[in-house]
Amino acid sequence: MRTEVATLPGSPERPNEDWAAATLPASGEGGAVVVLDGVTPPIDDDGCVHDVPWFTARLGGALTELSASRPDLTLREVLARAIRRTADAHRDSCDLSHVRTPQATLAMARWNATSVEHLVLSDAALLLEAPDGSVRAVLDDRLDRVPDEIRRSLEATDRLRNQQGGFFTAAADPEVARHAVAGTTPRSAVRALAALTDGATRWVELFGEGDWADCFAVLRKEGPHGLLARVRALEAADEAAGGPFRWKLHDDATAVFAVLP
Repeated sequence: MRTEVATLPGSPERPNEDWAAATLPASGEGGAVVVLDGVTPPIDDDGCVHDVPWFTARLGGALTELSASRPDLTLREVLARAIRRTADAHRDSCDLSHVRTPQATLAMARWNATSVEHLVLSDAALLLEAPDGSVRAVLDDRLDRVPDEIRRSLEATDRLRNQQGGFFTAAADPEVARHAVAGTTPRSAVRALAALTDGATRWVELFGEGDWADCFAVLRKEGPHGLLARVRALEAADEAAGGPFRWKLHDDATAVFAVLP
């Protein structure tokens, strides 16, 4: 397995709230990648004494360990246990019922000799490349389906957060794992994959520089660092043009690229 990981903070004044890992089990068979994007609360009081990077590191670490050590669990079960473990780490000190308690979007994949499992929750993306070079994007588009007039209101958006008919993120309730986009593909049908936070998917989704196959081609040729550099160049050009295509100049951006053995 060959993996490459790159991440860039959205601002030098703020910690990077993305988190990523790639793991190879001790058996040497299979592997896993995990990418998280912490959700920044727009308010000072989110009921928690910990910051978002603390949460993404805890949840990401649990997801990585369970993915590697518990092949008997599905990725939905891995996510549920990781959320519960992370919640237990600060249940006594924080109000986990707060709608803005630390949370994250995520994409992850795990493979062995026969299959590739995938799981996506909210606006992260997972790309699967077939042996013929075709690329399939695994996406959770429920946040995109929320009307713009609702998304412009924090209170209206919060009423749909982790609610049926709305959208889901990994926060403190293990039940959200049931709502993740998950599935399995034969190992023979996947030769490489990539996991991206929405700061990296801007190349496709915000700036329209190409489709997912074009994005994967950039990753193959230039690696994750090359893709993120392209995103930053587009953001800088957008700023110079008056910023018509974005609501903030930069976002934390992370990409993991893995070539399966």
